[in-house]
Amino acid sequence: MTKKRKIKEITLAGLGGLGIGLANGIFGGGGGMLCVPLLEKGLRENTKTAHATAILIILPITVVSAIVYIANGYFVWQATWITSLAVVVGGIFGALLLKVLPEKLVGLVFAVIMIIAGIKMATG
Repeated sequence: MTKKRKIKEITLAGLGGLGIGLANGIFGGGGGMLCVPLLEKGLRENTKTAHATAILIILPITVVSAIVYIANGYFVWQATWITSLAVVVGGIFGALLLKVLPEKLVGLVFAVIMIIAGIKMATG
């Protein structure tokens, strides 16, 4: 990898990370929807690596955002416990499935979810 290419990747990762953090902070999530395409298209990672890496990238900004939300009173504890348990179980199964699903299928399902979420958000 050339020095120019390395600088371009570092710049893209830094600016992309800033945008992802802003989106996650403003919307309370959704950073992964931006992170995966950045990793796949911008930094040329394969689909499975991009999805797995996005989870690790989103973890710290989610924790920081949650702390800010809690400090400002934007938090419902009762819903959190039930949802958190379900998310952990779903996350385990999802990570195991990622190992065996074809990359094309993972990309297709992700794209469909993004489209449905976008339509749902746009139409209220």
